[in-house]
Amino acid sequence: MRTGRRTPHAQPNPHEVHECTELLCTALKDNGITLPSLRADLPGFAGSYAVPLLALGNCNTATARKLAEALRKAATR
Repeated sequence: MRTGRRTPHAQPNPHEVHECTELLCTALKDNGITLPSLRADLPGFAGSYAVPLLALGNCNTATARKLAEALRKAATR
């Protein structure tokens, strides 16, 4: 029976990469953070590499500080 959960080493499919991107985007927005370039990394789907990745993109120092603070708070919970 499949539970919908993936093992850590299973290859995600394009739908799962998109879904994960949306989940991360929403979680970041919930913390007042926007990474404008957050997206699926398309070259990760091509060639022999073929490991789907998320491109977190560039951000300014203010956004980086917000992200660091949100992660710090989450780590102390």
